[in-house]
Amino acid sequence: MMKKFNSFNLKKSAAAKAVLSAGILSLALAGCGSDGSDGEDGKPGPIGVNIDSAKSVNAIFTNAAVEAGIVTVDFTLENDNGVAVLGLTKDHDLRFGIAQLAHVTETMNDKDGVPTEYDRGYQWQAYINAEKSPNPDWVPEGESDINPTNQFQANVEKASDCETCFVDNNDGTYTYSFQQNIGNVTTPVEVIYNADYTQRATLELELPSFAANANYDWQPSTGTTDGIQTREVVSIETCYTCHQPDSLEFHGGRRINLENCVSCHTATSGDPESGNSVDFTYMIHAIHKGNSRTTYSPDSPDADENGNIPAPYKVIGYGGGVHDYGKVMFPQGPAADCTSCHVTGENAPVNADLFEANQSNQACIACHTTMPKAYHDPSNENCMSCHIEEGYARSAKEAHGDIMKAYNETQEMSVQFSEIGVDSDGKFTTTVQVLGTDGLPLAAEFVDTGSRIVMAWDSDKDFPSYSEASYSKRRMKLSEGIYDAAANAWVMTYAGIDLPADASGKTFELWSALKICYNNGGYGRPVVEMTDCTTEGVRKVEVKDEPFHFIWSDTGADLDTAPMARRDIIDPTKCAGCHNQEIYHYNNGVNCQTCHTSDKTTKSNASEQYPNAKKPTSFAYKAHEAEGHYLKYAGVGSSTVVKTDCMTCHTDDGIQLGRAPERTWRYGDMLTGEDMWVSSDAGSCMSCHQKYLSDSGKSHIETNGGILDGISAEDVQNRAKETCSTCHSPEKLMELHGN
Repeated sequence: MMKKFNSFNLKKSAAAKAVLSAGILSLALAGCGSDGSDGEDGKPGPIGVNIDSAKSVNAIFTNAAVEAGIVTVDFTLENDNGVAVLGLTKDHDLRFGIAQLAHVTETMNDKDGVPTEYDRGYQWQAYINAEKSPNPDWVPEGESDINPTNQFQANVEKASDCETCFVDNNDGTYTYSFQQNIGNVTTPVEVIYNADYTQRATLELELPSFAANANYDWQPSTGTTDGIQTREVVSIETCYTCHQPDSLEFHGGRRINLENCVSCHTATSGDPESGNSVDFTYMIHAIHKGNSRTTYSPDSPDADENGNIPAPYKVIGYGGGVHDYGKVMFPQGPAADCTSCHVTGENAPVNADLFEANQSNQACIACHTTMPKAYHDPSNENCMSCHIEEGYARSAKEAHGDIMKAYNETQEMSVQFSEIGVDSDGKFTTTVQVLGTDGLPLAAEFVDTGSRIVMAWDSDKDFPSYSEASYSKRRMKLSEGIYDAAANAWVMTYAGIDLPADASGKTFELWSALKICYNNGGYGRPVVEMTDCTTEGVRKVEVKDEPFHFIWSDTGADLDTAPMARRDIIDPTKCAGCHNQEIYHYNNGVNCQTCHTSDKTTKSNASEQYPNAKKPTSFAYKAHEAEGHYLKYAGVGSSTVVKTDCMTCHTDDGIQLGRAPERTWRYGDMLTGEDMWVSSDAGSCMSCHQKYLSDSGKSHIETNGGILDGISAEDVQNRAKETCSTCHSPEKLMELHGN
């Protein structure tokens, strides 16, 4: 028996041995006749993960209260699995903010120069502020468009600055009492506490690998969080349409919640080194106006024909870094479409329609700066004295809506192709009509005859080749056709190009870049409507309609056989998410591959470094190399659009090597400018990496069967034996590129 016990005991830990020893001792005592009672059970230890080893941390406020001006908040930390995160201390990088959503009025001159009080609605105002003077070491010499001046800046407080404010409840819950007493804030910015106003507490916790933010809104007079005043205008998810989530991590990566941003970026906050406001409404509109932001200065030698000069919005960041948002190219077109960011309807933020409330001058002047002073009485400081629904001039909703009317109306129109075949000379011919919103053909006077339709074949292939068919011969202006007035139709004949000898059975497409003419609106409340295209200054907007695909037979279009569809490599809705209705040219969808094929001829790309360089104009190259898609390495250097996340544009099935071994790419040597033909997978990589390709990278491609020095498409096809897909799976490619 003793032998068995020893064998069992050897397998136990020291703790187990102690338990067993205690048990033997208790038996021994019992055997001696003891009648002592058992001790009480100890408290169970908390179940959780220590913060210093946690892989994720989420902060959640559970309560807040104000007593004698002191704000106390309760919050929990847990990981993504809902497990408590333990061990937070005041000496972690833990900070708290507090703000009030107050009703604001402002006295400004009205349209007659009379001081008048205007309602500005409810706005956030931080309680914690400081007055900042420009740091002379941070003001760059010779920098234009800045005016260094003292500014107030909203701030947060550090938990580490107080020995008694932070309490760890040892179970993943914590309590914090603010150092800032909100009951008597008079300097540097006066903030009058009102227990009936909504208050917001914010938390930011930065750890070595990630950050956590949280916010809590409540009304102190009732203690409630429901049915209180809010200001939720935009959603961070809308920002993610264009921006990668991890690229919207600011102030060193510590601030990631939109709710926290607006609590600090208040109307009283500015940047001392540039002198510019950093009020959230002003800042966001000014940033996104980008390189289109101008101001009226007719006496400037740099003024354009309208008397305007560039007015880039700049902020001098910590350490003196210049953020020049005048380099930003806002991709949304038309820029007047407020709904790009201000999304309303189901699941929209509570106050999503606040942008239509005519309460903020900040949004107006952030985009338009002082340009209106060219047309208005300079003594009139308040845009809203005129620009309201019942006012002298159109409200922002009306003015922007007038611009959008043409774009929205043309989305309801269509282009109809008929009588597709060949003429007596064997040339491709078709009849085309533009159908209005009522489904009837539009009169010729409203259709821009300088706009085009495009014909192509092999539109079912992922990578069609047209080296023998210049795209300029596959597109035709309406003016080159014969107009049939009775039918309001144009008969188009492609006389400049022969159809391929093996056309029968191929999938063809016809797509429209046809434009409709509209007036520009103007002052007062004009009627925006279709206008005769011969009118000076008309706007021309493309009809939005899907390409028409069909199978070619020996005699013409076979409309009874369903055409094959091209694999979706990119998701056009993602393109539209960032670009809206204007992408570059021919703004009717994303049909770029029709013209920008992989073997399309190169054009000059000369630079001081490479005076003879040429570049391809394939769709992949143009998309990957587009300056606006490359903000991670160029532009403002803000990295707010991380181009290397493939899923920004591609479909789930859009990235896979080895699928098109017959494809070839036509590149230009960056030094000599000579044509160089590249194999299928290597060409995909080169569309991004050509200018960064090292000798080792070149060797790697060629060792694995890729061709970078082909003299023709046939040469590449005969020699290429690419094995890239063996190692470079879609998952690994996306992981390498930041997904």
